[in-house]
Amino acid sequence: MFSNEQISSFNDLELSIYNYISQNLEKVAYMRIRELADETHVSTATILRFCRKNQCEGFSEFKVKIKLHLTQNKKLVLKSPHHSIYEFFERSQSPEWQNKIQKATQLLSKASYVIFIGVGSSGILAEYGARYFSSLGIFSMYIKDPEFRVHARVRENSITIALSASGENPFTISHLKQIKEGKSKIISITNNRQSTIAKISDINIPYYVTEEIYETSNITTQVPVLFLLEWLAREVYKQNETS
Repeated sequence: MFSNEQISSFNDLELSIYNYISQNLEKVAYMRIRELADETHVSTATILRFCRKNQCEGFSEFKVKIKLHLTQNKKLVLKSPHHSIYEFFERSQSPEWQNKIQKATQLLSKASYVIFIGVGSSGILAEYGARYFSSLGIFSMYIKDPEFRVHARVRENSITIALSASGENPFTISHLKQIKEGKSKIISITNNRQSTIAKISDINIPYYVTEEIYETSNITTQVPVLFLLEWLAREVYKQNETS
């Protein structure tokens, strides 16, 4: 609602107005300018100057800005994950998914090693995937540092598994473009097959669960990703054992 730069520019009078508004956003959103002036013990002209200082032509526009802020930061009601997870496990039995897993398994079983890429919570899953695959004798490494560079020699005869809920993480996309130019194969696990990461992958496995955002954080359940990583690792292990 107010930037650090704006707050630091307030004088004492403006700071008192800011403190009142910040603590009474829902109330101020429906006040008249005279009511706010009375509550903060200033003139209506001071309120108008405060509004203009915050890039609003007048008090009406300022109230619209408050209402938008309240809408965007409405308290999140967390849903039970059970419904989404049940639907996901039902879809995982479909022939289409079985086919995707089979194709991904064939690629992975021919690779010398596997590179996992993810950032944020997907970076944690990338580390888990690399550890799980390595535990089954499939040499793997993970990259969750956006500044990490994958050199051409490292990419030789490797398969990359990219993890991203949105499929639009710019750091992951940048890595994948580099890998794509080196003609390495990419398998991605995303929540949307229409995403950029999905489209530049050789194989995309979308899991489609309801996306949940809290403030700026994506808190969509990652249980499907864990399941898919373990499923892939087990299939590759079985393929390697029989070949």
